Amino acid sequence: MAESINDFFEEHAQEVTGTGEAPTPAPPVPPKSRREMRSRRKRRHRQHTLAIVIAVVLVVAVIVGAFLGYRKVVSLREANERAQQASQIQDYKPGTEGDPVSFTVRQGEDVVSIAKGLAAAGIVKSEAAFISVASGPSTVLYPGTFELFMHMDAASVLAILSDQSKATGFLDVKAGERVSAVIANAAELSGIDLAAFQAIVDGGGQGILPAEAGGKFEGWLEPGQYDAKSAKNASALLKEMVDRRIAKLDQLGVPGGDQRERILNMASIAEAEVNQPDDYGKVVRVILNRLDKGMTLGMDSTVAYGNDVAPSKLTDQMLSDASNPYNTRQRKGLPPTPISNPGDNAIKAALDPPEGDWLYFVTTDLSTGETEFTDNDADFEKLVQKYKTQNENAN
Repeated sequence: MAESINDFFEEHAQEVTGTGEAPTPAPPVPPKSRREMRSRRKRRHRQHTLAIVIAVVLVVAVIVGAFLGYRKVVSLREANERAQQASQIQDYKPGTEGDPVSFTVRQGEDVVSIAKGLAAAGIVKSEAAFISVASGPSTVLYPGTFELFMHMDAASVLAILSDQSKATGFLDVKAGERVSAVIANAAELSGIDLAAFQAIVDGGGQGILPAEAGGKFEGWLEPGQYDAKSAKNASALLKEMVDRRIAKLDQLGVPGGDQRERILNMASIAEAEVNQPDDYGKVVRVILNRLDKGMTLGMDSTVAYGNDVAPSKLTDQMLSDASNPYNTRQRKGLPPTPISNPGDNAIKAALDPPEGDWLYFVTTDLSTGETEFTDNDADFEKLVQKYKTQNENAN
């Protein structure tokens, strides 16, 4: 009620002038209704709120404008600094190359480290010259040893280091490759005598192999690239391969001890028998099913390994030779060791093979690698005949 009375007096109060005469009183104005007074109050409230909103918007606009202006100034200053730096980069001119020189990029080495090495070797004039051309998001620098020249311009150096075909000196260990092939390539690329590698392999790898390997390197060399050119000796290079393998097995969650060797053994057979990753697990399941039934594995890949030949070079005499400990046609159980260095996909398949009753498989299409699986003798004979027919047609 007090507020209504105040509103009434504010509406009807009269100003007193300084003439000394009382003004002629005006006829009384009927009091306004409460509804109209409430309406006036609402209008004044809305006007007050609108004024506050407009003030806030103006303040925000001023702040945003100041911020954008600041960013523009900073951007211009940074661009100016980059331009000044670019003008100060020291680089050799194209066509001023000097004597040839070999330069090695190590696996995982970053642009800054490579730039320092190039500058220290006198190949580029400054680290900044190479960094300025090699720092783009699409730049790929490959590991390896490259043939360069003294006093090259940075762009020409980048063109060579980003061309994998020009890299030499790096050993590429492939999934499914045998130890004999790995050490032969390692000797050729490193310049270390093959006999040094062979002596370590034949001697059981003491201080290099884990106990569960049983002194045998097969299966224990991790596929990947290795700087053979920079290797100090055969032992150091082999140890790097084994250490990487152990780290990878730990990463994949492969159980330790004898179980680890067993997983590598089955994975190596799967790697050698088929070339489609989706089939690795099925091959492992065939191995497990045949072991459970007391059957021989009957894998040509193991027989070939025991004779140090490719599976395509097997003879009837080799297949019937029971004295070969790797002849799983004649002997039950897994072979004494893995028969290659399996890759990640084959190892994962050996860890978790799919369920199935398969006992046989035949790669019926050699051109595509298509492999078919079955759980009975009759279907197996049909698959063998299908393979022979397609192979004859191919020839």
